Amino acid sequence: MKKKDQLQGTLDLLVLKSLLSRGPMHGYAIASHIQQLSDEALSIEEGSLYPALHRLEADGSISAEWTVSATKRRVKVYRLTARGRREVALAEQRWNALTRAIGKVLRFA
Repeated sequence: MKKKDQLQGTLDLLVLKSLLSRGPMHGYAIASHIQQLSDEALSIEEGSLYPALHRLEADGSISAEWTVSATKRRVKVYRLTARGRREVALAEQRWNALTRAIGKVLRFA
């Protein structure tokens, strides 16, 4: 897997996991959720988030629909699909294997 693919895959995992844990959300809520859970260490810019959301929608991992928010603004709400649930499980397995491997190198190098 190329470095860019790994980074893109990490963002996809964060988005999918956020939707799994919180349910349907619009883009800003997803980015805020990730930022809050990471104690402000991760800030997802619009230029990265929305292409990721479009990519995940195109591959069937999420679905989206337009709705009106509580503040009467039109927002696109994203929700996890059955395929997305499977993708979360696989991506978490890959992430855990990668972090274990990195941990070994850091401990024993």
